[in-house]
Amino acid sequence: MSADTQGASHGTAFAPFLDLSGKRALITSGTRGAGAATVSLFRKLDAQVLTTARTRPDDFPESLFVAADLTSAGGCAALAGAVRERMGGVDIIVHMLGGSSAPAGGFEALSDEIWRKELDLNLMPAVRLDRELVPDMASRGSGVVIHVTSIQSRMPLPEATTAYAAAKAALSTYSKSLSKQVSPQGVRVLRVSPGWIETEASIDLATRLASKHGGDIETGKKMIMESLGGIPIGRPAKSEEVASLIAFLASDLANSITGTEYVIDGGTVPTV
Repeated sequence: MSADTQGASHGTAFAPFLDLSGKRALITSGTRGAGAATVSLFRKLDAQVLTTARTRPDDFPESLFVAADLTSAGGCAALAGAVRERMGGVDIIVHMLGGSSAPAGGFEALSDEIWRKELDLNLMPAVRLDRELVPDMASRGSGVVIHVTSIQSRMPLPEATTAYAAAKAALSTYSKSLSKQVSPQGVRVLRVSPGWIETEASIDLATRLASKHGGDIETGKKMIMESLGGIPIGRPAKSEEVASLIAFLASDLANSITGTEYVIDGGTVPTV
């Protein structure tokens, strides 16, 4: 075989590099930010996708959407039922849902109610949906579960993200435990840990920080950058970059990867 022929052969083998055709995927919080980017990429890779939020944006396809409030047990049960009814089960679950509405002011500003809300948003939806849907994956001997955590679990910002960071740390620990239980049954469980992604939610955080200190949105962004110790690549991650990592991990190309965490933070975490 000539060098040219070998090159053509390798090119054919890797085109397309990723393929999710035939896969049924549930992606939570898929109407904006990194969630929307993940829904879009999965569809381009020929996966059958369902996503959810409290309300459907006017420009979002109804065929892809289930309205549900995942901060409640009833909302998670309703979504799981819709997944079974509309897709007959699921092969990939991507838990994108997360965020924070906690006020700035450190630990003293965090009431019991705020703590409950942070846990109900950032931990319990994954716990409840996995409990509903993962047993079927295990019985079939295949499936992928991806929990989107955060580098805040390692680098919390005391001024504003203590409760969020603690909830994401709990999600990470839960994810590792789940992987040890179901990986022997053919279900891979992974974590994707983003740093600062410039989305609507991160801009909201910057706005809250700036408001408390009498600055503008750029002041808030600078505060986030400084509090993180800087981002070596000089910018936050893009939603599409996070989606690309998730798609690879969900694909059959990653079939030997489970139980671990992938950080996508532009080099923000300063330790090995």
